[in-house]
Amino acid sequence: MHPINQQIAGRLEEAAHLLQDQGADRFRIGAYLKAAEAIRSAHEPVDEIHRSRGLAGLKEIRGVGESIARAVRELIVHGRFPMLDRLRGEADSIALLASVPGVGPVLAERLHEELGLETLADVEAAAHDGRLASVAGFGEKRLAGIRDSLAHRLGRVRMLPLSGASPAVSELLDVDREYRDKAATGQLQRITPRRFNPTREAWLPILHTRRGTRHYTALFSNTARAHEAGKTRDWVVLYSDNGSGDTRHTVITATFGPLRGRRVVAGREDECQAFYADSQRARSA
Repeated sequence: MHPINQQIAGRLEEAAHLLQDQGADRFRIGAYLKAAEAIRSAHEPVDEIHRSRGLAGLKEIRGVGESIARAVRELIVHGRFPMLDRLRGEADSIALLASVPGVGPVLAERLHEELGLETLADVEAAAHDGRLASVAGFGEKRLAGIRDSLAHRLGRVRMLPLSGASPAVSELLDVDREYRDKAATGQLQRITPRRFNPTREAWLPILHTRRGTRHYTALFSNTARAHEAGKTRDWVVLYSDNGSGDTRHTVITATFGPLRGRRVVAGREDECQAFYADSQRARSA
C-alpha cells in the first residue's frame, strides 16, 4: 500500500463521514467511499499517475469521477481539499488565495477585503475582468502568469462564460430558501468555524442538497465583511458542483432599489428582477 494513496484515501473517507453526519445525499457519500477504497488499493502511487498521465490518469482509477479526480489533484499538487475544509469549518479564504503564484499573503488579504474574493475561481474571474489589475497594479505579464496557473489548477481549457456555467437564479434562490427555512427550524447540523469564532461555538448551520445533477453546500457567510456588516445570518454562500468543479454564489437581502427586501443573487441582480417579475405575472394570470 502506497503511503500517499493511504493519505488521500483517508481525506476522502473523512469527507464522506462528514457528509454523512451533515445529512448529505447517500449516493454522494458512497461516491467518496468508493473512490477512497479504489485509491487505497491502486497499484501505482496516485502522484505518479498524475505526474505521468494528469487528470485523465486519475479518472482511469475505477470509481474516481471528474469531481473527485480534481480533489485528488488538488491534494497531490497543493496539499489542500477546499471542500473538506468547508465541511470541517476550517475554510480559510486568505490562505487559499495566498497559494496562487504571484499573490502571497499580504495581497491575498487585500484582495479578500477590497474585492471580496474567496475562491480560486473568484481570482480567475478577477484576473480576466480587470479587477485584479486595478487593485494590485499587476502588469500584463504577471496577470498572464496568474491566469495560466489558475487555468491549470482549475483544469480549465479556457475561461468559460459565466452564463454557460452557472445555475439559473430560480434554482439558487430555491436552495437559499431551503437552507434558511431549515436553519431557522433547527433541522441542520451546526459546524464550528475556525475563523472569527474565538469561543469555538458550533453556530454555523450547513446544508447539503441537490437539484438535478448539481450537489449544493450552503452556509451563512463567515467572512470578515459579513461580520463587519452584521450579515452573518443573512448572507448565504452556495457552493454547487455538477461534476466539473465548484461554482460559488452569494445570496443576500437587497437593501435598496427595486429589489429592496427581496433575496438576490449577488452580481445577478438583473436576472433576479426578471425572475420576480415573471413570478408576479404568473401569480396574476
